[in-house]
Order: sequence, then structure tokens, then C-alpha cells
Amino acid sequence: MAFLPLKVPRVTASSLFISLLTVLIVSPSMRCQSIATDSPIATNGAPFPWDKMRLPSYIVPVHYNLMIHANLTTLTFLGATEVEIITSRPTNFIILHSQHLQITKATLREKSQESQAEQPLTVLEYPPNEQIALLADEPLLIGRQYIVTMEYTAPLSETLHGFYKSSYRTQKGEVRILASTQFEPTAARMAFPCFDEPAFKANFSIKIRREPRHLAISNMPLIKSMNIAEGLIEDHFDVTVKMSTYLVAFIISDFESVSKMTKSGVKVSVYAVPEKISQTGYALDAAVTLLEFYEDYFRIPYPLPKQDLAAIPDFQSGAMENWGLTTYRESGLLYDTKKSSASSKLWITMIIAHELAHQWFGNLVTMEWWNDLWLNEGFAKFMEFVSVSVTHPDLKVEDYFFGKCFSAMETDALNSSHPVSTPVENPAEIREMFDDVSYEKGACILNMLRDYLSADVFKAGIVQYLQKFSYKNTKNEDLWNSMTNMCPTGDTQKTDGFCSRKQSISSPSHWSQEVVDVKTMMNTWTLQKGFPLITISMKGRNVHVRQELYRKGTNHSEETGYLWHVPLSYITSKSDKVERFLLRTKTDVLILPEEVEWIKFNVGMYGYYIVHYEGDGWESLTGLLKEKHMTISSNDRANLINNAFQLVSIGKLSIEKALDLSLYLKRETEIMPVFQGLNELIPLYKLMEKRDMDDVETQFKAFLIRLFKDLIDNQTWTDEGSVSQRMLRSQLLLLACVRQYQPCVQKAEEYFKKWKESNGTFHLPNDVTSAVFVVGAQTTEGWDFLFEKYQISLSSTEKNKIELALSISHNKEKLQWLLDQSFQGDIIKTQEFPHILSSVGRNPKGYHLAWQFLKENWNRIIQKFELGSASIAYMVIGTTNQYSTRERLKEVKEFFSSLNENGSQLRCVQQTLETIEENIRWMDQNFEKIKVWLQKSPSSL
Repeated sequence: MAFLPLKVPRVTASSLFISLLTVLIVSPSMRCQSIATDSPIATNGAPFPWDKMRLPSYIVPVHYNLMIHANLTTLTFLGATEVEIITSRPTNFIILHSQHLQITKATLREKSQESQAEQPLTVLEYPPNEQIALLADEPLLIGRQYIVTMEYTAPLSETLHGFYKSSYRTQKGEVRILASTQFEPTAARMAFPCFDEPAFKANFSIKIRREPRHLAISNMPLIKSMNIAEGLIEDHFDVTVKMSTYLVAFIISDFESVSKMTKSGVKVSVYAVPEKISQTGYALDAAVTLLEFYEDYFRIPYPLPKQDLAAIPDFQSGAMENWGLTTYRESGLLYDTKKSSASSKLWITMIIAHELAHQWFGNLVTMEWWNDLWLNEGFAKFMEFVSVSVTHPDLKVEDYFFGKCFSAMETDALNSSHPVSTPVENPAEIREMFDDVSYEKGACILNMLRDYLSADVFKAGIVQYLQKFSYKNTKNEDLWNSMTNMCPTGDTQKTDGFCSRKQSISSPSHWSQEVVDVKTMMNTWTLQKGFPLITISMKGRNVHVRQELYRKGTNHSEETGYLWHVPLSYITSKSDKVERFLLRTKTDVLILPEEVEWIKFNVGMYGYYIVHYEGDGWESLTGLLKEKHMTISSNDRANLINNAFQLVSIGKLSIEKALDLSLYLKRETEIMPVFQGLNELIPLYKLMEKRDMDDVETQFKAFLIRLFKDLIDNQTWTDEGSVSQRMLRSQLLLLACVRQYQPCVQKAEEYFKKWKESNGTFHLPNDVTSAVFVVGAQTTEGWDFLFEKYQISLSSTEKNKIELALSISHNKEKLQWLLDQSFQGDIIKTQEFPHILSSVGRNPKGYHLAWQFLKENWNRIIQKFELGSASIAYMVIGTTNQYSTRERLKEVKEFFSSLNENGSQLRCVQQTLETIEENIRWMDQNFEKIKVWLQKSPSSL
């Protein structure tokens, strides 16, 4: 699915099985599992026979026959599910997942006894664990195949998960209803009773009943349609491959589609509402190209006959990888050639690449449990860049990868972070795993490993992994075991199953036999949270290297048990040849052939770590950037900017030195360093906006515009140039207009006047539209006109730009109305609410409103978006993480503490509290220094 230590002992399904088996051996009379007196209580008051969140491992599903009949008028559905099961031990009960389903009938029969009468089963419900128990009169016997049949009814979900209602408004104003699914991670149980855990893979035969005016699609191709009553058709879909429940999907709608065939004969189709079918061409071409790439790269044919991509009008995340039927937000799939921007093209391509990568990583080979979600999401995120860099080189995706790593580090630097692989049990904990740590950090450490092993060796390892575990489930170590015996390129040899490097001239003897044990190395990155700070100290030719935990905050002196195997790389003033070695100890010494003026570690930013240069190391690098910044790559320049400001946070570098380094940006023109400079500098004035610091805040904003003035002035108000140049233009002009840089504001006002006078028909350059709309929205008349155009726009990109502009208004009444409307979900879709709330929360005129809205509507918000979801985290952090006063910290703490099980335990709450504490400490230490520095900074900027 597209868009966060000590080892804790885990209670696994196998250990539960062993402990229960011990009870059975001790007490043979209990072989049919008599219900214990302290069992949970079912809804009818009877004891519920299972007290664990995880299902028993001894009953496994083999095949589901699923029939769904949705009524899009009454917004309800009927279902009938037949599950073929096998048990590996005698049992009187079957535990499945079920949520909000009214089960009207449940029966059991032995598969081999088709003529045998079905036994009625007693149904018990235990909502706290989202489970039902089916009780049989006679025990199920070992190795026998049984058919469990259940009939049930349920409402279509009003949330954006499960089997839910979606709708759209035609240009004539007609509201049309459709029904779609979103099951990951734990919502298949809202559509049919099932074994809703990823390891319970099975085959699915799906039938959908619908009206003739509708179309049904599912994971597999349609094989036949039957008229079963007047005005009622039953569609039968081919049986699926063996897969997890969260990948099942079906949609009932009036969508239209366009199709193409891949070279290997897979039919690729893109579905959308009829009025937007003209926007599907780009996605269709991209999907065909990417699917062909993955078949070649993974050396495993795509196993289904078709791949559908559907744009859903209401969708919570970015997209979902359902096997054979991937689903997307409209903005993640539809490209309007007249109105979509360069960033839209990049986003759509990346998200399609992500979901299609999942067809192998996640669908074909699936993590055994959600603790290893990163095996799905980290890989899909990583493969976005691997694939698109080959299939769409014009997008230059490599320019954006390392920004993902910087983003992950922001989260991973907090004590509330978690290891990439971490124990989870209940649905809220599972949903919390869909964060920057699983996605971005997962991708970054894979990229680091690929750089270390070489692209060819890495590829061979993952191909071996996919081939070995096809249609199976895996754990963390299965991936590393597939890469053991894979030697890095260079002067290597294999010894005792491991790779070792021969003697290196530039390294002392204790670096020479570098054994590559991938599992041991990568466990240091996946089984402990955080990342290393590498400190470099130069003494003549000797380079002293030290690693320690990088952690924001003040109380981490006791955390001394962290050690990573760090693939280090460096270049020097005397050699641009990249030298590499693996640091596996706390400290070590490198000996250079000769003394150097400067040394730059983490070449290309392939490593997931931060580097501090002691002594005059930072002065030397700042001098390099000032005099000859093109000597090192744009990634290395962005890396230095990021590291400098991150070191300020932990007191290793002064804010003055970090700001001095940033001055070179006046001569920078490339997107990565410019964006990173903005990412480090803008948050400084955002902290000031929420305190009474108007004078310094104004000075700092003026400094920022002076720093980038030349680059801003050089931007043309067109759509010309490469994707990177266009994205840079869009962001710079938006910044300039928001910061009231008059040449930008005047130009934007001219464009907005022409656009408004033409009633929205005047063509605005796509890449400057955001700047134009933001300026236009500052008047009441302009704001109202934008909202009027929002209601009739068919372009998701245009609507997103209007949302941003409306949320930046200084009119508090308009901002409050915007919050109310987007949460109501009529004209503005509810899916947009998290983004709008956070945008208002960053607005110096609106942050009080956003925080108040979150507090007053918390219970309704968690009903719509679910505890633990990425949307909830986005809203919590977006409304609070720029606070930097003790009064605000107290207020935020008190609110979330009052929620108890409705939110106080969420990781995002701990993250935002840590962040506010860090903001307070940061401002206390650095604000006065910034004030003095601004007075001394050259006015010639």
C-alpha cells in the first residue's frame, strides 16, 4: 500500500501452539478443548473459547467460495461464504475473523461426504478481538477436509476501509454510488468471515451479484455472467492464485476502461468514472511498461492473465496492491494533460511502480506477520526508484530518493521510533506499522545494501528469494539468508560460505579481510531502532572513526548498547575515487596515503547515517561549498546541508556554522540541495510563527528570500524544462508568493485576474498554478471563485492545488468553514480532510482552529479514519509538531492523556510530544543565536 533497543521476546503462533499442546498431553480428557472458566465472554453471555488476538494455527483455509450481493440503493449487502478447511488437531470449534457482519446461518460438512446433511454450527461473537467462534457438536478430525458455510448481511461501510460506499457527482450534478474494497491490513473481515492473517493463504472463487447498469470487477477475469432474476446478474470470476485475504478485491460501479496488452500477453486495463476516462492514457502506458520491466527484472512471469488499475473517487491511502486489481486515489492514477503538473506525472508513475512491484514483493511472497511489513513496503518503495529510473529516465527519480531517507531519519531520531521489524499484535498496532520507518527507512537500508553488494549481486539475491518463496510467507531472516553467499563486486573471494575482500592498499590490515555476512550486518539495521552518528576526526593521515546512536533529546546517555555494521564510503580533496569499508566496531582508524584538505563521507548519500566532522572538518567543507560547490555531487551537497542542521539538534554543531554553510545556496541551482535547504530553513521560521517573535521571524523570512532571490528571479512562468526544473520552479514560485515577494505576487495577481475574468478558461502554466491560486485566495472574492471552480473541476491535480490555496487564507472564518466542509465530505471529499487539517495547522492564522477542531471532533475522526492509521498520525503531527512552548506542550499532553484507549497510547502521540519537547529545547538554545547571526549576516545576499 502506498502514501515510523532491546529485543522484546515475542509470543508467536508456534509458541502458543506448543503451550496448548502441552495442556492436551497432560490432560487427554481435554482433547476437544473444553472451554476454560476464565474465557472471554461472547455477546450472548456465553464463554468464548479463544482468548488470543491471533487465530489458532492448527486450522487452515484452503479455498473460499465467496458470493457478494450489494444493494447500492439501501447501501447494504448479502454474503455467502464457503470455506474449505483442514485441521491438524481435533477441535470442537473454529475461530475466524468477522467484524460488523450479522451471520444468519452457519453449517459444517465433510468435503468427501457431499450427500451428508450439513451440521448447524453455533455462532459466538467476540467483538474486542473481531472474532467469531463456530461451535460443532462433534469434533473435527485431523487431516479431514471440511466445508464451512456462512450466510450473513452487513451495511456497506461508511468509512474508507472494508467493503465501503463511494460516490461521485457528474457534471450534471447527479450523485452516483459505487462500492469498493480496501482490506489491508485487517478489513477483509468486514466483507466476509475469514482467516484474516497474511499467513493463511488460500484460493478464492468470487461471485458478484449486480444490477445490469453496473459493472463488477475483481482480482481475476470474468469467466461467465448469469441472469438469476429480473434485473439481477451474477458474475463469476476465475479462481485466484493462492493469496492472503487482504489482497482480495471487488468493485461494483459504472466505470469505463481502456486496455492494452503487454509483450507477454497480460491484459492491462485502467478503470475510471466515465467523465474522466480521457485521463487514463498516461497510467495505462506506464503500467504496461512497468509490468514488462518487473517481469524481466524479477525473472518471474506475472502469474495472472490481467492487471486492472482502478481510480476510486473515495480512497484513504495513495493506492492498494490487490492482486490483479490495484486501486488508487484518482490523483494517484489520472493524468490530465492540460492541467496536471510535472510533480503529478512523477507521483503517478511512482505510485503505479510501487503497486506493481507489490505483485511480486507482497503478493507472490508475503510477510508471515505484520511485524515484517517492511518486507512488503520497504521493497515496493525501493523498487519504485529502481524501476522508474530505467523505464522513465526523463523523470530523474534519483533526485528524490534521498529526500525519503532524510524524512525517515526525522522519525527515526526520536525515542518513540521502532525497529524496522517490530512486534505487533492488535489491529491498531498493525496500522501503525504503515509509517516512514517501514516504507522509507526500509527502502533506504535496501538501497544501502544494494550499493554495498553491487546492483547485480543484490538483484541475484532478491530473485533467489522470490523464486524460493513464491506463494509462501517469509520472515526477516529469509531475505538475508537468500543473500548470504552473494559476494560484493571488486576483489573478493568466497571462504566458508562468506565473502571476504583481499588486502587493500589504502586500508590497514584489520580492514583487509572484510567478511560479508549479510544477515548479521542487516540485523543491526532492522532489529534495532534509530541510526548511527559517525564522527570523523582527522590527525595528519590518520582518520579516526567513531560510531554512536544519533538520538534527539537529552536523556539518552544510558543507551550505549547500539552498534551497527556501517558500510562507509568517502572521497577526499586529493582523490574522487570512492573508497569503501565496513565499520563493525565502535571506533577504528583509517590511514590515508597522504594528508588532505577535506574528506567527505557517505558518498552519494547511500548510507543511512549522519556524519560529524570534528576539528576544522566542517569549516573545510563549508569552504569547499563556498568556493567550488560543484566539486561534489548534488546528493553530497544535500547530504551536508541535512547533516549540519541535524547536528545542531544534538549540540554537536553550532547553529551559526550551519547557517554559514547554507549561505552557499545563493549559487545553487540543482533541485536536491535547494529542496534540502528549504526543508531545513523553513521549519525555523515556522517555529517562530507560533510564538511572539515577529521581528526575528520577519528578518528570517527576508533572509530566506534573499538567499534564493537570484534563483527565483531566473524562473520563467512556463512549463518548460525537465521534470526537475519544473518541480523546482513550482516550489520556488510558491514559496516566493507565500512570503510576499512582490515581483512574484504581482505576476501571480496578473495571471489570476486573467484566469478569473475568463471564468477559468484562460490556460495557466501548470507548474505555476499553485502560486497563482495562493495569491488569488487572499481576497474573499478570489477565495469564493476558487471554491466555485473546485466544485466543477474534473482534474484531481487542480483540485489539490485549490485546496492548498484555500487553506493558506488569512481569513479565519473561511478556514473554519473549510475544515467543516471537508470533514462533512459532501462537496470536498472526506479523504482530503487530513491534508486540509494539516495545511490549516501550518497556517499561522489557522493553527489554533486546526488544533481545536481535532480536539472537539476526535471521536468522530477516529471513527472515519481508524486508530493507528497513517491518516490519524498525519493529522496529530500536522496540527501540533510546530509548537515550541511549555504551555502548548502541557495542553497537548493533557488532551491525549484524557483519551485513554481512544488514542493516548498511539505512537504518533509520543512522537509529537517528543517533537514539541525538542522544539522547546531547540528554541531555548538557538533563538538568540539566530537573532545575532541575522544582524551580522551579509546584507548583500
